[in-house]
Amino acid sequence: MKGKSHVLEVWGDLACFTRPEAKVERLSYPVATPSAARGIFDAIYWKPDEDFYWQVERIEILRLPRFLALRRNEVKNKADGESTILSWANGKAEPEPLYADATGEEAKGRTQRQTMALKNVHYRITAAMCSRRGRGLSAQDAQFERRARQGKCIYQPYFGCREFPAYFSLELSANEAVPLDMDLGWMLYDVFDLGNAGHNRSTPSISLFHAVIRQGVLEIPDYSDSRVRKAQVVA
Repeated sequence: MKGKSHVLEVWGDLACFTRPEAKVERLSYPVATPSAARGIFDAIYWKPDEDFYWQVERIEILRLPRFLALRRNEVKNKADGESTILSWANGKAEPEPLYADATGEEAKGRTQRQTMALKNVHYRITAAMCSRRGRGLSAQDAQFERRARQGKCIYQPYFGCREFPAYFSLELSANEAVPLDMDLGWMLYDVFDLGNAGHNRSTPSISLFHAVIRQGVLEIPDYSDSRVRKAQVVA
């Protein structure tokens, strides 16, 4: 069961919606992916125990995409698993820092990577909650609207990378979609199986769809639609 459609206007200075085929040197799509747009709604209102997911329906481009080349320092390694992090937080073990510029065997090191990002992005995104159990979502819809209107969020929304914050408003401007037509070919739809509960903690499951921008609008098919190509599970 799908709830009410909500419309958010979102904007920011920088964005990077990384194409999966350009993993090492980041290259952004010219528009937000459905998974990145879903993440913005998740940041404002999402509860794993209520068993719903956000279905992005359309993305309107309110400012022409402009690319910006930049270099970023990225640490090569990452911290150990959740149990290790919790032991650090609870004082049961001494934290082990990741050294960016240390020398010797203890150095984890860093590397500079090229990023082809977007700058000065502005979108209008329409999305609706979808219940996995067929339950009504009127109460959840009201909670989302209240939180979005007050500018509340669980964590700062971002455009693809956490260092690129996204700002949002439930109040819509008079801006119209830009006159842009573009066939993007196969585009990343999501990195999780949205049909399963707790999708943000499940095993990654890549899905794709044929993305076409028409007059500045990217229409998004439902995740259950046959136009969304999903990974096949081999027994």
